[in-house]
This record gives sequence, C-alpha cells and structure tokens, in this order.
Amino acid sequence: MMKNKIKIFRKLVRCASIALLSFSMAGCGADFLDTTPTNNISGSSIWTKATLAEQAVIGVYNVFLDQYCPNSGILDSHRIPWDAYSSVMDTDKNWIKRMPNCTGAATPSSGLFSDIYKRFYTFIYRANDVIDNIGQVPDMSTGEKQRAIAECKFLRAFAYMRLNILYKGVPLYMNAITSPENGNKARSSEADVWAAILQDLTDCVNEPNLPGKYNSGDSNYGRVTKGAAYALRGQVYMWQKNWEAAVDGFNSVADCGFGLYTKAGATSYKQLLKIANEQCEEMIFSVQCIKQYGYSNTRNITYGNRCTAGSMWNNYLPNPHFVESFETATGEKFNWDNYLPGYSAMKEKERVVFFLRDGLSAAEKERMAAYGADMSKYLDSGNEARIKKAYESRDPRLQMAVITPYAQYNGASSGIAHTYTLRWPYRGSDSAEPFDIRTDTNDKFYYLWRKFVPEGLEQTERDTYGLDIPLIRYAEVLLLKAEALNEWGSTHESEAIRCVNEVRRRAGHVELNNATYPATKVNGQSDLRERIRNEYYWEIGGEDSMYFHELRWGTWKDKKFDNNRNGLMQMWGETTYTWYWLGDQCWSWPIPAKEMEMNSNLEQNEGWIN
Repeated sequence: MMKNKIKIFRKLVRCASIALLSFSMAGCGADFLDTTPTNNISGSSIWTKATLAEQAVIGVYNVFLDQYCPNSGILDSHRIPWDAYSSVMDTDKNWIKRMPNCTGAATPSSGLFSDIYKRFYTFIYRANDVIDNIGQVPDMSTGEKQRAIAECKFLRAFAYMRLNILYKGVPLYMNAITSPENGNKARSSEADVWAAILQDLTDCVNEPNLPGKYNSGDSNYGRVTKGAAYALRGQVYMWQKNWEAAVDGFNSVADCGFGLYTKAGATSYKQLLKIANEQCEEMIFSVQCIKQYGYSNTRNITYGNRCTAGSMWNNYLPNPHFVESFETATGEKFNWDNYLPGYSAMKEKERVVFFLRDGLSAAEKERMAAYGADMSKYLDSGNEARIKKAYESRDPRLQMAVITPYAQYNGASSGIAHTYTLRWPYRGSDSAEPFDIRTDTNDKFYYLWRKFVPEGLEQTERDTYGLDIPLIRYAEVLLLKAEALNEWGSTHESEAIRCVNEVRRRAGHVELNNATYPATKVNGQSDLRERIRNEYYWEIGGEDSMYFHELRWGTWKDKKFDNNRNGLMQMWGETTYTWYWLGDQCWSWPIPAKEMEMNSNLEQNEGWIN
C-alpha cells in the first residue's frame, strides 16, 4: 500500500512560469517531470516511453498536493479547507485575513481567487497534455492509454466543476495549449461548462478499460474509477436539478461495489477516518497521503490541539450553531433550555457560568464574575456534570467528530500518551494532573475537532500524517441520492428515507419514522428536505463538502453570515469576530484581476470591480 502511494504521488515539478490563460506553452508539457537524476526531459521525449508517459499522468494527480499536502506555507489562503468557508467551522482569529470573501475585504486582486483559479487550470492543462498526446506512446497498450485518458478526463471534469461552481462560467480549454494565441479564450457559459463536464464523465463511465473499483491493497488504488465518475457525474446532475439522472448515477456507484463501512460496529463512523480503514469500501475517491514531509495530511496540525502528539494547532474550530444542530438521541431538536432552564433568555456572558470547571478558587470566581458570568448559578461540585448532560444522549456523531466540554481526548504530549479533558478556565499541565487540553486559545473556550486528529501515539510526528483525505465517500452519495429522490417527487419519499436511515443506522442514531419517537416522523417533502440537509452536516461536516452544498442550496449567506451575528464564537455564543457580507456578488468569485489583464477577452462577474 505504501509503495503504491509513493508511486501515485511521487514528487513532480510544475510547469515553469505558469501564468494561466496567457503564457507560452511551447514545450512546457515536458518540464513538469522531475526525473532521477534531475536532468530535464524534452517535450518530444515524454511520449516516446510508457514509463515517462505514466509520470505525466501521475503529474495530473499531483496537483492535489498543492491543496492538501503542502510542504510549507500551510497558512496560505488557497490551502484553507473548503468547509472553513461554510457555516460548519471558523478560523482562528489570526487567520481571518486569508478569507477575504468572508471578511468583506475581497477584490478581484485578492490572492485567494487567483490561487484557486491557477490550481484548477493546472489540473486542466496537465490533463489536456496527456489526453492529446498519450496516444502516440509506442510501448503502451491501447487499454493502458484509454484508461489514462479516462482518468485525466475525470480530473479535468473535477477541476472544471469547481471552477464553474465558484466563477460561474469559465474559458473552456479541451486541448493542450501550444501557443499564446490559443490561450486567450473568452468565458463559456455555465451551461456549456456543465455540458463539457458531463461529456468527460460520460466518457469515463463508458470506458471499458476503467475499472468500477479498486480493492484495498491494489497497486492502482487511489486512481480514478468508474464509481468515482458516476458519483461526480451525479453531483453535476444535482446542480442541474436533473434528479432522475442523479439517482441513476448514484445507484451505479453502489453497483461498482462501494458501500458504507460498518466493520467497527458502534464506532464505525469514527474509525472510518483512521489509517487502518482509509481504503475501505466507503472511500470512492481520496487524496493519497503518505508519511513523508510534503506528501502528508496536514489536518492533524490545523484540526488538532496542543495535546495532540507533536503539539498541533487548533486553527479551525467547529461553530457552536453547527454543534447545537445535532439532534437528541430521540430525534428531537436540541434546546439548551431543556438542560439549563432560562439559558436562552440569559446574556451571552452570563451563560459562561454553566461552562466553568468544578472547584473554582476564590480568585477564579471573582475573575469570572468580573467577566460577566452569573455566578449565582455556579455549582462548586456538579457544574461539570450539569453541562455534560447537554452533550450526552445526542446523535453519536457529535462526540465522535467534536470534543465537547469536559469530554476526554487521548493525546500524547511530549511523546507520552495521556488522557486529557477539555476544561475551562485552563489550569492543567501537559504531563501532570489535571491534564487539561491545552490549545492555542486557552483564554477562550472553543469546541475542538476529533475528525482528522490522531489519538495517543497513533501519530507522533508533526508533518508526516499519512491518513488519506476522502473527497468522495459513499455516505455522501447516499445523502445525495436521498436528496434527489425527495426532490424528484413524493412517490420516492420512502426510498429517500431508507437512504437517510442507512446513514443514521451506521452512526447508531435513531432512524426516521421510528414509531417510538414522534420527533422522527417525516411530514412531507419540505420537512424531509430540511432533515436531509441537516444530515449532510452531521455526517460530513469538516470534510470539505459543505461549502459547495450551501452554495448549491442557496443557503450560504444565511448560514455563514446570519445578519453578522455569526463568526468565531465561544461555546455560549459570545462572538470573537463576525463575518461580513460584502454583497450578492459574493455568490460568484471574481475572475482574478491578473487574468483580466492578460486576457482581454475575459469579462468580469457582475458586481466585482477590478
């Protein structure tokens, strides 16, 4: 498995001086290969040997490293997880400038927009080079060539899909650019870009040399499959509201052999994101990471905490609204007042009292009172137990994904495993009682992630976490299918509910329409729509899909900005900072100013001023 990962993501050097859409491409197709030794291969030589052509194919996959496995600069705006733009989570206060589309500071010159634009066109240019030229390789079988072309068409479709969602119509380049004159196209319409994406993905699913699925341990694991193409094509149909076609595609994913991971029983949802299970039947398409600097998953750092082995950071923090959205174990909506009567009517700072640790000193009580906590409600013994009840008997995915107040976390500060507890105010020591979880934000009390965060001595080195990063997994396909069925019409309601229940059952959560629990009863299409959307958050929150779903549903503005009351918050709702809605132009990203300067045929999106 490790050998294959190194093969798939061996180091490749990017095309020299890539300035997308307006630059000389003559001979550039060769220069992204890093050979052993480091001498360059000419463009005409790549397509003379199968071994070199294969490196060119792998070079297309390698673009994923720029986002997910950086060897430096992990604070760059274009490496922020997509879900940080969603309502699921927010960034550490020091990082907000890297998200100009949420701070109100965005302009077409913002680096975020040009970096993302460049990355996805790098996918496209590399893929086009392979698609146009691999046919001439003399020592490669026809089947190998056709499989490689199908893989590159999938990756090209993946890139165009992201571009079309973000920029709403972009220039279509379906062949390798060989001269500057060929790199100055005008923008195609959204509809035309969707059509090109669908054609590429249809070519993939129709390619007999592309397998439906690779099994765990296969030397080709990590490469594109028909299952991945069906799943991505189904998502395109969702954007087009072609519900019947979407359902057909998602059914085909199951036919390829993918399904939910259930082998760990009650903890399957948590164990899914462990290295031991990264090639399980649920993983349809993942970024292949290895335990090597520059090729590893960095989420152990940015999702972790200072007690995570290697002393990680907590740069991305679950939003309290997200945490509070998780249902009770009986399927009811969570309500603070059911656990802490009068909570909702209290001022935010007054609520701090409920989150305080047991046995505060006199000085700590005085400090908390000065802060604004209603200390008349403080319990010297039992304050912790009281707040813990608000997180117990909830959808099990909550505590498998998030570290909640006074919950334990198995960390390994200084290379020694300990059990830590999330308490406030912080008193603890990394290596002695009371073993409080230490963070970069100890003066605040935020929720922390468990997802993508190693436990104990599971991972001891900071920059070499080898956990693959799933981009498409089967649980999301089931929810997409459920959504499509529900939107298709009422006659498909029962099948939609069955799909949702399959996901809930794996998590150990009560199923919809459970006769014992009235709150689970589905009341028509609108109610089921809301339930399915919630299910996405609980199942895949933090996994880089929710921003795109919120854009597709048209809920992003309300969910992320919430009349400027949202943003990074402490657990009781006190805001550290708020996001700022610049205007409705933010539903589309601006074409980068640099691209507009280089290509006079480009037109800017409405509302954006260069």
